[in-house]
Amino acid sequence: MTWAGHIAETVRRALAEDLGGRGDITSRATIEAFAQAQFVIRSRQPGVLASRAVADECFAQTDPDIRLNWLVQDGERLQSDAEVVEIRGRVRSILTAERTALNFLGRLSGIATLTRAYVDAVAGTRAEIAHTRKTTPGLRALELAAVRAGGGASHRFGLDDAILIKDNHVAVCGDLSKAIQRARRHAGHMTRVAVEVDRLDQLQMAVEAGADSILLDNFPLENLRQAVEQTGGAVVLEASGGVDLGTVRAIAETGVDIISVGAITHSVSSLDLGLDLLQRD
Repeated sequence: MTWAGHIAETVRRALAEDLGGRGDITSRATIEAFAQAQFVIRSRQPGVLASRAVADECFAQTDPDIRLNWLVQDGERLQSDAEVVEIRGRVRSILTAERTALNFLGRLSGIATLTRAYVDAVAGTRAEIAHTRKTTPGLRALELAAVRAGGGASHRFGLDDAILIKDNHVAVCGDLSKAIQRARRHAGHMTRVAVEVDRLDQLQMAVEAGADSILLDNFPLENLRQAVEQTGGAVVLEASGGVDLGTVRAIAETGVDIISVGAITHSVSSLDLGLDLLQRD
């Protein structure tokens, strides 16, 4: 499915969930059928915008005659009370699409906002902030696009685009080297093989067995520094676990390449955005 097709299908399901079998009975009951007006969506707090295309689709599917004039780009910082987009069209249609559009904009802009906070916290180091697979089921593509809008880096999207050997894979295989070697044979030369380790003594074993990158799980800072020194750039090193805005700078300063942060998708607060009437035509 194309990106546009994915957005369209996601929005279709979201609107259907909100409309139910009878549609927006409040707007039909209180607003004249052909009443027109201009509205604006404002940010109630500072943040970073994401998901313009999703909001566009919410209004377009509700009423293709609605016109949107965006005042801010995805990835752009917002100040409190900033005007984000002007919307003109039939009032009933705009109010019908309002909540679904704001739900997407708020959630995804919240992800972009938190991601940017992490990216800013490691500025000047070599470390990139990456997402994980700890996403809302069915919304991963949209949430990871929001991470990128916030300046974050891509990790693996799903189970099918990279091999990541974790503790349970090793436990069943019985040996770290054996698990990596099996994966290397299966992957061929086009698929990267990563392995999660939780002790320094596993590091050299992982390098020698052919891992392309190594995820250092819940390593103390001193062990992260030792891992960077020991590998000397031979593999990509990713730090994970125990990462928050209070610890991420120190982790980045150890010299690791990637810091993966589940919180930027699973523990965000939505950005507070609201729709206000500007003028009734």
